[in-house]
Amino acid sequence: MTGSHAPDATPVPGQFTLVLHSHLPWLAHHGRWPVGEEWLYQSWAASYLPVARVLRRLAAEGRSRLLSLGITPVLAAQLDDPHCLAGMHHWLGNWQLRADEAALSGNAALGRYEHGLAGAALTDFEQRWRHGGSPVWRELIDAGAIELLGGPLAHPFQPLLDPRLRGFELTEGLADARHRWGHTPTGIWAPECGFTPGMENDYAAAGVTHFMVDGPALRGDSTLGRPVWDSDVLAFGRDLQVSYRVWSPKSGYPGHGSYRDFHHYDHDTGLKPARVTGKSVAGPDKAPYDPELAAAAVRRDVEDFVRTVRERLIAESERIGRPALVVAAFDTELFGHWWHEGPQWLEQVLRALPEAGVSVGTLADARARGYVGEPVPLADSSWGSGKDWRVWAGDRVRDLVELNADIVRLTLDTLDKMRAENGGGGPRDAVADQLLREAILAVSSDWAFMVSKDSAAGYARDRAHRHAHAVREIAAAVAAGQLAKARQLAAGWYAADGLFPGLDARRLGWEGPA
Repeated sequence: MTGSHAPDATPVPGQFTLVLHSHLPWLAHHGRWPVGEEWLYQSWAASYLPVARVLRRLAAEGRSRLLSLGITPVLAAQLDDPHCLAGMHHWLGNWQLRADEAALSGNAALGRYEHGLAGAALTDFEQRWRHGGSPVWRELIDAGAIELLGGPLAHPFQPLLDPRLRGFELTEGLADARHRWGHTPTGIWAPECGFTPGMENDYAAAGVTHFMVDGPALRGDSTLGRPVWDSDVLAFGRDLQVSYRVWSPKSGYPGHGSYRDFHHYDHDTGLKPARVTGKSVAGPDKAPYDPELAAAAVRRDVEDFVRTVRERLIAESERIGRPALVVAAFDTELFGHWWHEGPQWLEQVLRALPEAGVSVGTLADARARGYVGEPVPLADSSWGSGKDWRVWAGDRVRDLVELNADIVRLTLDTLDKMRAENGGGGPRDAVADQLLREAILAVSSDWAFMVSKDSAAGYARDRAHRHAHAVREIAAAVAAGQLAKARQLAAGWYAADGLFPGLDARRLGWEGPA
């Protein structure tokens, strides 16, 4: 950081931790546009590729413990899936063609800019991603560049889930991480930061030592990790004052007039030709995107963020009488997909913070370095609207709450009966596995979130009911003794929903017949 506005480089007390949460629901074989696989490919191209590239560059400079990176098992499955890999390769090639089309149709500057981005992404993908995302992330984990955060298999809202299925999703999600990356996470980003008392014991039993909550869950005091109830498991809270400098609907950086506008498309090519210009400026009236203007805005916002972090660490350390922790947490998809310049900002911030005297580390570092306060009686909470459960349990999604309860009950009852008929043992059963797989997909937290936020609500309800239908028809065939039909149905659904091929229903806890 140079120039008249460079922040003070005097070392400050405490530690800053950046946490990123990477997640998309299972999208393969469930539509392309406007919601479906296109969502995956856009996020992959705009966020996962450039964020990994930033982390690789910083790691190559010998920098380590840059941030805590959550990658949900269901996203990891898609980044390793052969169908998704082939689709992504095709999508990147099509991006280049769309850039060429823009240049030929009279927008040469946009065409050149997008062609350069697409070409770099295609080269990166072909060189590093063609065999899946796991080698990419494992390289960064092995280099000590990041702490990997895991989570339950398919991102359920855990407080509302039957404890038996909740425990299965968590332990299997951690095992999935071990399988892909050779590392079992000790930290997790709990889906939606959802919590209810008692879950800390599930975490301890699964080997989880720390997890994320939103700042208000800790009554706004997120300056230290807090042991939850009587456990040794720590809850780390998001510092809203610092996080909202970046991601606030009213004043966050991405809304600056020089940044690329996310919402305005060129309808012929699907590219985004405009800058934000102004919050009240209509799409057709927005000014053309200028990468140099945007780069200047990035530099200004990096300086502002570094200054904000320094001031917060100094103030909070003075307030609590000891070095404080400041945690800023975001969805990874903010960086690139929603905020085009986000990866540039991320790279510059991770360089600038140490230069400005700020100690940067992961959540695991914070735990090891003793940024731990008094135990907290953590209550029901989330990071959704109101910081309670209304997004996933409110009136707008009452039907989905009831659907989930019915489907989980039907699944567990059917699996128990199948196991009882086999005397509690028997070989692995593809019917049982697919029944459980579909139930897990049906209760993904994404569907209720999308309905509550009115974001592709029709698609979300359709997905929830489609997976519920799969459960019901497989279970009905089993109940009727039509085992050949049940096997045929399970195979058919597996063709679309074949994620987690190692999922084994026999590992679901069972107490035997009453």
